[in-house]
Amino acid sequence: MSNRRFPGPFAGPVDPSVHTDHMADMTYTDALPDPDHQAEFYADTVMKRFLAWIVDAIMIAVLTVLVLPFTAFTGIFFFPALMLVLGFIYRVTTLTGRSATWGMRLFAVEFRDRTGKRFDLATAFLHTAGYSISMAMAPLQLISIILMLVSSRKQGLTDHILGTVAVNGRALS
Repeated sequence: MSNRRFPGPFAGPVDPSVHTDHMADMTYTDALPDPDHQAEFYADTVMKRFLAWIVDAIMIAVLTVLVLPFTAFTGIFFFPALMLVLGFIYRVTTLTGRSATWGMRLFAVEFRDRTGKRFDLATAFLHTAGYSISMAMAPLQLISIILMLVSSRKQGLTDHILGTVAVNGRALS
């Protein structure tokens, strides 16, 4: 189930007599839902990602406060850095598990890689690193937001670089 693919021209069993090397040259868009013909996969994902981001930020803040006693409360002096580290760990672990953070799960949104599969550890790490870099630099975050609003698959900057998409989880059913 963790490697479930999207319905599409390359989903399902492959006939060995048809499978040739030209399939290895597919672009990532061949394995992902078409935004023109399968718009339900991308409907409202920008707003859902924003709401999920708020939920995740609250969860990370609460997690950081819960960790403070384990730092003998010295974490108060480097609270923002502690929050960044815990947030990075939170995002990588939750994205690796089910390709969605807890906030994204709440709003039925999940990520898929360029092949239509859920994130593995490497993709989750790279996506989180890209997100962290874009959050640290306002122009990159602005570019990411604009891309989410205008691109057909509603992809942010990191999504475009990695070939990932955020889709409605309910559309997968």
